[in-house]
Amino acid sequence: MSRIAVLGGGSWGTALSVVLAHSRRKHEIRIWVREPELAQSIEQHRENSVYLPEIPIPACVRASPDLAEVLRDAQIVIGAVPSAHARAVYLQAAGYLPSGTVIVSATKGLEPATHLRMSELIQQVFALQFIPGTGILSGPSFALEAARGDPTAVVLASQDRALAAFLQEEFSGPSFRLYTNDDVLGVELAGAMKNVMAIAAGACQGLGLGANSLAALITRGLAEMTRLVVALGGRAETLHGLAGLGDLALTCHGALSRNRHVGFELGRGRALPEILGEMKMVAEGVGTAEALLSLGRERNIELPITEQVHSILHLGNSPRDAIRAIMERPLRRE
Repeated sequence: MSRIAVLGGGSWGTALSVVLAHSRRKHEIRIWVREPELAQSIEQHRENSVYLPEIPIPACVRASPDLAEVLRDAQIVIGAVPSAHARAVYLQAAGYLPSGTVIVSATKGLEPATHLRMSELIQQVFALQFIPGTGILSGPSFALEAARGDPTAVVLASQDRALAAFLQEEFSGPSFRLYTNDDVLGVELAGAMKNVMAIAAGACQGLGLGANSLAALITRGLAEMTRLVVALGGRAETLHGLAGLGDLALTCHGALSRNRHVGFELGRGRALPEILGEMKMVAEGVGTAEALLSLGRERNIELPITEQVHSILHLGNSPRDAIRAIMERPLRRE
């Protein structure tokens, strides 16, 4: 039996706890919930009423606001916290983890200040203590659907193929299927970029544009994602799989997508602070667009959709003007 610690009591951290409780292997699962009141509520009512209501939480999952207690004797640690807060959480966790602990990031974003991917951030945080085995969990996976047992397929990326195979066996269950991939960079960047594309897709729908526009956006968005991944050393075929096309299609079409919701409301003419103020959970694409643009500029890679999403989010450009700017770019071969 493995002892697993999940860092983050939001919808995805809670969903992963539920999914792993039903996996083929038996686990003892502890979830770190920052708010003491919510942790107590989960323990009493076996439900996360704030972030994942009406989903029963199995008895083998224990919730606590005490990080030391959650991490005690943990063999696998899953990080499910927003990218902007990941460093602070991992720094705090580092003091409680022995060498040999495996860390799996389930965060789809880049650190805003440094533009680091989560695997890079983890290695940097733990470098002076030990080099942890690291995996990345990504792919098309709405928390609610995974937690209620809808068939879900995701990617477990690690440069250590033996570790990836071990985690694949530990995490897989009757409705949760994992595929392994050693292109960590490609999987992480795909997970970050698809959130930005989902904001663009939502804006198109908020403007009342139809299927033609959305199909074009998804197709050219995938091409943009692939350009950056390949330029940074990842593989194009990674973008054709679950971490790329699969997750992109989900977040651009799915009503449960937080990033699509932000774009949709922007397309309707609402202000970003007002939209974010109403949301309980983080839309990673809002903080990721600028980081992606910086990575693109470093490699002289054009990212026209990302650039226009950034202009809407942070420069006051209107969604309609942003779409016009994309359509009026110089004509070229596909």
